[in-house]
Amino acid sequence: MRNNTQAARYELVLDDRVIGVADYHVRGDVVVLPHTEIVRPLQGNGLGAILVQGALDDIRASGRKVVPQCWYVAQHMREHPELADLRAPATS
Repeated sequence: MRNNTQAARYELVLDDRVIGVADYHVRGDVVVLPHTEIVRPLQGNGLGAILVQGALDDIRASGRKVVPQCWYVAQHMREHPELADLRAPATS
């Protein structure tokens, strides 16, 4: 797992090959996660959860909050109540 700041995405790497990405946009103290993807042949093996959790751990360490625009990130956060404090407050 690595944060590719040049491409503004987290990358899950296996054998020196990028097998998953979580795109992001930083807006001050908030990180928007609009899209995640695992390469098709490896989908359904729990790699998405590893990717998302790694991204969320890094965001937590940075002191920022998350806007989970990607349905998978939102679902992962709902399934893990211990992540609730990472969700950015809704703005009106």
